[in-house]
Amino acid sequence: MKSFNIYMTGVGGQGIGLLSEVLSKAFFKLGKNVKAVDTHGLAQRGGTVISQLRAGEIIFSPLISPHEADLVLSLERLETLRGIADMLKNGGKAIYYDAAFQTIDNRLGNDTYPTVTDLESVASKKDIKIIRVFRENLHDSRMQNIILLKELAHSDWIEGFTIELIDNILKEILSPKVYEKNEKLLKD
Repeated sequence: MKSFNIYMTGVGGQGIGLLSEVLSKAFFKLGKNVKAVDTHGLAQRGGTVISQLRAGEIIFSPLISPHEADLVLSLERLETLRGIADMLKNGGKAIYYDAAFQTIDNRLGNDTYPTVTDLESVASKKDIKIIRVFRENLHDSRMQNIILLKELAHSDWIEGFTIELIDNILKEILSPKVYEKNEKLLKD
């Protein structure tokens, strides 16, 4: 693997930081060189959060150039659209959790919020494989990242990235009480 670039995005409080940490540790455990960086912006106020991760043999910088991401992982629909349009390369892949946090411009009627059909249309124009995930009755929105990780493991898009690997990493980095809740969601 020369390099594999993952662009992760969402809204503050959705768990992009944990998503990035799990993926970084997973690539490390799989024997890859990893570089990652987080941009939190207005995370505490529901603003955009971005993590960029590059893994492979020789990686010098964690930053991904526009249209060079192999994979976009997103926890919010508008951020998914931005990630696909601005960062994902033609023929890339995307998995997104279908949550909607409307922007101020959208609430004021100055902007139209993207639909699932809008995302599929943009993906089709760039020959992108896209997977939408959503779980009814998810009691804690901070656990959307676990649903995304589970879907990524089932996709087989990253060799060696399995439910067992995710589980072991979560066990290492989370408190026992938080781990127990995430493990249940990961394995059901």
